[in-house]
Order: sequence, then C-alpha cells, then structure tokens
Amino acid sequence: MPSHLPKKFSHIFLKIFSYIEAVLLVLITIATIFAMANDFFHVYEEQTVKLTDILLMFIYLEVLAMIQQFVVNGKIPVRYPIYIAIMAIARYVTLGMKELQSVDVVWLSVAALVLAISTVIIRAGHFYWPYKPLSDD
Repeated sequence: MPSHLPKKFSHIFLKIFSYIEAVLLVLITIATIFAMANDFFHVYEEQTVKLTDILLMFIYLEVLAMIQQFVVNGKIPVRYPIYIAIMAIARYVTLGMKELQSVDVVWLSVAALVLAISTVIIRAGHFYWPYKPLSDD
C-alpha cells in the first residue's frame, strides 16, 4: 500500500533513516570487531583455545557476514540469524554441560535440529522457487 505522506517528507525521512542505519551498522561492526579482538586477547592470555572460544568466534564471524550481506544487498537473508542461533545454542550447551539437566540438553538439541532443518528448507525453497524480481509498476 503506498504511503499517504507528502513526498518531500518521505524523502527527508528516508534520508535521515539511511544515515542512522549507516551509523548503526558501523557501530555494530566496531563492537563486533572489538568483541572478537577481546576474545582473541583472552585466548592469548590463557594460552589455550577452548571449543566455546571457537564457537564464539564463529558467532562473531556470522555477525560480520550478516553486516556484509546487508551492506551489499540491502537485506539480510533469514538464514544468517539462524546460523547465529545454532552457534549460540551449541556454545550454551558446551559451556553449561555440567550444570544443565539432561532434559535441557535434549530440548536444546531439538531446538538446534529444528533450526538446522529450517535452514535446509529455506535453502531448498530458494533453489526450487527463486524470487522473481518485483516490477516497478
């Protein structure tokens, strides 16, 4: 449905919004790089690399990839947040293995499996039913 706002207002609003969006993307990128550097420093300090550290680095990498996709294409594929969620679940299970009840581990595993299956379904959907370009009507 088209906007009923005056075109001049819409143009100014969208311009301001795009600047805010750009600033936030830069801040998210800087924060992610800072967090990643902090994690590398922690690994260097401890002189040991744990599985949880590697999983956390993958989360950072996925956030950076998501930012790149947004900058390049103007949108974020839904599978990127799903990848981050799967990594977060894996890291949570790995970190809290001793404190978690068996049933919690099973439910977290089921959640990761559902997310993985949803990613496969999304990828298959993009392959078998690709998006058609929208016309400028």
